[in-house]
Amino acid sequence: MRIKGQIFTGSTLSGMAILVCLVATLGSLMPSVYAQENLPDRRPGTFAGKIGQSYKDSTPAWPITRKAPPNAPNVLVILLDDVGFGAASTFGGPIPTPALDRLAKTGLRYTRWNTTALCSPTRAALLSGRNHHQMGYGVIAEVSTGFPGYNSVFPDANATIAAILKDNGYNTAAFGKWHLTPDYETSAAGPFTQWPTGVGFERYYGFLGGDCNQWSPPLIDGTTFIEKPAGVKDYNLTADLANQTISWIRNQKSTAPNKPFFIYFAPGATHAPHQPPKQWVEKFKGQFEKGWNKVSEETYERMKTMGILPPTAKYNPIPDDVGVWDKLDPDTRTVYARMMEVYAGYLAYADYEAGRLLDTLDELGITDNTMVIYAVGDNGASAEGGLSGTLNEVAADFNAYRPNVVAEALRRLDEIGGPTTYNHYPAGWALAMNSPFKQAKRIASQFGGTANPMVISWPNGIKDHGGLRTQFAHAIDIAPTILDVAGIPQPKTVNGIPQTPMTGTSMAYTFLAENANAPSQHHTQYFELGGIRAIYHDGWIAATDHGFNAWEDRPRGNYTFDTDKWELYDLANDFTEHDDVSAQNPAKLKALQALFVQEAKKYNVFPLDDRSAERFSPEATGRPVGAIQGLTKVTYWPGVTRVPEGSAIDVKNKSFSITAEVTTPPNGADGVIITQGGLFAGWALIVENSKPVFIYNWLQEQITKVSSPVTLPQGKSVVKFQFSYDGGGVGKGGTGSLSIDDKQVASAHIEKTVPFRFSLDESLDVGEDTGTPVSMDYFDKMPFRFTGTLGGVTVEVAPVSAAQQKQAADAHRKVQQKMAELN
Repeated sequence: MRIKGQIFTGSTLSGMAILVCLVATLGSLMPSVYAQENLPDRRPGTFAGKIGQSYKDSTPAWPITRKAPPNAPNVLVILLDDVGFGAASTFGGPIPTPALDRLAKTGLRYTRWNTTALCSPTRAALLSGRNHHQMGYGVIAEVSTGFPGYNSVFPDANATIAAILKDNGYNTAAFGKWHLTPDYETSAAGPFTQWPTGVGFERYYGFLGGDCNQWSPPLIDGTTFIEKPAGVKDYNLTADLANQTISWIRNQKSTAPNKPFFIYFAPGATHAPHQPPKQWVEKFKGQFEKGWNKVSEETYERMKTMGILPPTAKYNPIPDDVGVWDKLDPDTRTVYARMMEVYAGYLAYADYEAGRLLDTLDELGITDNTMVIYAVGDNGASAEGGLSGTLNEVAADFNAYRPNVVAEALRRLDEIGGPTTYNHYPAGWALAMNSPFKQAKRIASQFGGTANPMVISWPNGIKDHGGLRTQFAHAIDIAPTILDVAGIPQPKTVNGIPQTPMTGTSMAYTFLAENANAPSQHHTQYFELGGIRAIYHDGWIAATDHGFNAWEDRPRGNYTFDTDKWELYDLANDFTEHDDVSAQNPAKLKALQALFVQEAKKYNVFPLDDRSAERFSPEATGRPVGAIQGLTKVTYWPGVTRVPEGSAIDVKNKSFSITAEVTTPPNGADGVIITQGGLFAGWALIVENSKPVFIYNWLQEQITKVSSPVTLPQGKSVVKFQFSYDGGGVGKGGTGSLSIDDKQVASAHIEKTVPFRFSLDESLDVGEDTGTPVSMDYFDKMPFRFTGTLGGVTVEVAPVSAAQQKQAADAHRKVQQKMAELN
């Protein structure tokens, strides 16, 4: 097989040799979806034989069976989440990753592989071979806008690697985090065209959102919402995903042993909430009391010793304004050390479960011809916990509320990582996990946001076991690499639709030992997120952070796209982006800036948009809300559960009412009537001891109850809750009142409401609560099904005028500016 001017011999590839070379280059010798002129149309539904009056004067002809090239490898992609360059021990970090070590011994370690600095954009790039803006994922789906590079809609012209492999004889499956479906298309009503099974995966098991509670995940099997397996002691999602993957592999190899598979295993670890089983946390007890400054420095020194860094690489210290560990008070150090113990346990646990997948490959005897691509993160470690960390990421990251949590966390130290917290460590630990680089997740201009370690192992095709590779590469290079080693050319058409050529470059040339130090074949790569920009070209990178720090919600000062300060780095002599040489090389900087504009125009990067949390609001962005678009009144019926927030009627920042028809049996009733959100933010209308209660949970900080002193009458009645919003911006309070059969029975003022988002994983449920409870009052009664009989439950919201939409957008900006000042 020819790869970028090189030829893999039969001894190298165990039998792929000349036949595979012909398959890869001629295409006409193998069944394919490609529109090749010399390939007759023999797909299902066509017939190339002859039909007479009987079989005796007829000629049978079977449609061509989709079949992979001979000896095409199985492919297993393992993609972790929010892991920095300096976390895993395989690359010098402080957290043991034996499964990654195991692969590195039989494969190659890559130290210049880059992501986009954010989860969904990286995943879109990795699965398609195109830049993230080409896939509509310049940002995550929850903050999408109506421009081609940011609308969260996959173009039909950009088929995924799963679709291509499936149509060329592979079985395909995805397990874990998806986060590549428009927010308003994630309900049980679909449409399912951009769910995993709609873009090429034959099997899917996982969760659609950006993160989820690992103890109570919003699971989907195919396109069906399901609850976590019953009767599993100490259930945790990562183990469940590994179990499902192992079961699928065994079934696939039992029924089609000669058919290759493509598996995308993306467990969601180590994205917040950091929630590993407690025994994994205890393995690291006391190991991080030295603090983030020392851990970061020690990681840098280990990397130098191991050869991960070149001798000339310089260390970027953690900025003092993030926090100097030795200057923190003892209580603060106790809390922050525990948060890091939890994170370390989470990464070690995820690596252990990945190791179980490798055990399965060994058990089935398929390791040698399985290419495993283990990407240690979809971006750098996350500083979204802010300077003090948080017990509730929903508050900190999605609603720009970041109180100092030390006192509360010290009281709940043993709970951190458990079912009652949605925790995230402080920014200091994120920067330590990104050692020796500057910055963290979301900062696309610095390697602290984009540099992630990666190991590729394929015993049949990689003989330089334990080798190190320093060629520049990117997430968009994964799909072309897979096609290259499988001997499958990129398709000209898929499902009759002409395809955009992949933008990435195959990394297969790096598999050869003689190419260990070959120049990179990926010459140019732009980076952009939220106005933060960079452009790489042949060993140089020009970058502007647009005034952002990874631990802040808004830029420092009055930065504009036209006045941004750009820096320039000579990566051949400066591995860590330590020395800005723009003053010495103004012509080089100017040329790279012009190149960025050229690439940005080519790949849908414009218009630049540096808004942040306000883009969660459909009113502020004009984003569709799916099938309920334009509706101000929706009736939900009993049994309706797991309606994602992006597909439910939006009650935030406005007046609304809930009207429920209930029938109370003679022995009374209890349970949930309707709820949205959960333990970390949300609301619920429930019945306790036959008395209706409305509960509003403001970011787990303030719980307000509007409780009826009056018992529901036996038989039919109507329970109504009305909320009158105070107005004046977002997140304001209002007055809530309860009535039974049009008679008011209770009233209370709710001081604050959630401005932007209740969660990424909780849902709207009727008649029960499928996620976490809105209040600890019924934590032990979950799912707290209603014991009476429910009719329709109608939610009606006040219409939002254009003036109110503008007011909401302005209020979003003011909140963000205030939070930037606090940080």
